Amino acid sequence: MAPHHHPALSFRDFLDGLLAAGDAVPIARPVDPELEVGAVTRRAYETRSPAPLFTTLTGGAPGFRILGAPAGLGAADRGTYGRLAAHFGLERHSGPRDILEKLVSALHAVPVPPVVVADGPCKENIHRGDDVDLERFPVPLLHQGDGGRYLGTYGFHIVRSPDGSWTNWSVGRTMLRDRTTLVGPAMPQQHLGMIREMWRERGEPTPWAMVLGAPPAALAAAGMPLPARVSEDGYVGALAGGPVEVVRTETNGLYVPAHSEIVLEGYISTDETAPEGPMGEYHGYLFPESKPQPVFHVQAVTHRDDAVLPVCVAGVPPEENHTIWGTMISAEALDLLRSAGLPVDLAWCSYEAATCWMVISVDVRELAARRTTEAELVDAVARVLFGSHAGWLVPKVILVADDIDITDIDQVVWALATRYHPGTEYCFPDTPGIPMVPYLTPEEARTGRGGKSVISCLTPEQFLGTARGTTASFRTSYPRALQQHVIDNWGAYGYR
Repeated sequence: MAPHHHPALSFRDFLDGLLAAGDAVPIARPVDPELEVGAVTRRAYETRSPAPLFTTLTGGAPGFRILGAPAGLGAADRGTYGRLAAHFGLERHSGPRDILEKLVSALHAVPVPPVVVADGPCKENIHRGDDVDLERFPVPLLHQGDGGRYLGTYGFHIVRSPDGSWTNWSVGRTMLRDRTTLVGPAMPQQHLGMIREMWRERGEPTPWAMVLGAPPAALAAAGMPLPARVSEDGYVGALAGGPVEVVRTETNGLYVPAHSEIVLEGYISTDETAPEGPMGEYHGYLFPESKPQPVFHVQAVTHRDDAVLPVCVAGVPPEENHTIWGTMISAEALDLLRSAGLPVDLAWCSYEAATCWMVISVDVRELAARRTTEAELVDAVARVLFGSHAGWLVPKVILVADDIDITDIDQVVWALATRYHPGTEYCFPDTPGIPMVPYLTPEEARTGRGGKSVISCLTPEQFLGTARGTTASFRTSYPRALQQHVIDNWGAYGYR
């Protein structure tokens, strides 16, 4: 499949695939970007409905569209993870393990660097200088408590270190400030903040671009906590099975994916800040404070004809902060734990837990062969995970045996209820972590330390290679032949 007809490498092809599969619905009636887009999208998440494509918006210039819930979960008959799988060019009925193994495999593949092209669809319309007007777009107000309208909720920043050795693609939000400026976070622990600091040390603003309606695999990779100084663009090529095409920006010498819907170009101010937020967050809460954040100056805008602005309406899971960000964190963590030689079968940020916990299934046969203790295993997992960028993002880890399907929240809850013994939670109060976790104390949030733990749901017998009991379920309590007979005759029993 040619790169420009690959759903992982072209947002427009990705969208066409969703429409063809019935997993996106065009909404032709007039819809107001102020709250109505957000309300419809939130309900689509919460009812697992197809992604809403708003084609007639009452705000902004004519000709722009908005896609809500680009990686929301869908109905089982269309593939629960269909939109997520489509980001990587996988079949719609791929499951979590299929997706994770694809992501991990690409980490060990030879990087496929991007290909520079002279022109691309993102250059169909070019606005520079006085012609730049961000209010031309239908920038939505997503929650009634938000401090402003957010243009960037499902896009990524592109910055490059001053020596040119590191190009970073990273997901981040940006709030509209006026016709030519945005404001958003650039935390010093994040790669965006690290590169901005390199430019600040030189006394120069940071050359910057933001991509909206990006190639889906590129957007997902930008949300993956890869190590510092690893450029995401080569990983995208390995993941998609072909290079992403990039084109030079109009103003600052960066390279952006050619098959993007909208590209903003400019710079991040060295020291100028403005209030940003509040905003409904990935953890499901909206706290009423705004914070001073860096100002992003836009000097040029390029976009496709009939450009589509994708939006994530953050809040109670699952939404893209969980389905994309949580999945990419899971893949990176799984690879780190396996590479460290730990007896790990799978790692999964339960979507329902709002990327605030990760469940790790332990291969109990390998565990028993190691003759280790619970404390030793916990310490090894914490050392590998909490010392990584992925572990910085997730505060709680739950260890369970590999008879549990950790992608099934019902099984995780059952394991927590029946296997966790009070006292088998190990706290790590001095470990660094993301300060946005809602239960942190003010001091923990200020210092970026604390609130992290590992919970063991492994029983003492499992460390010795035995079990206290067997699971009573359809999958474990009947001969395989009888299970298949029941499945084959389900309709004959009178069930759908």
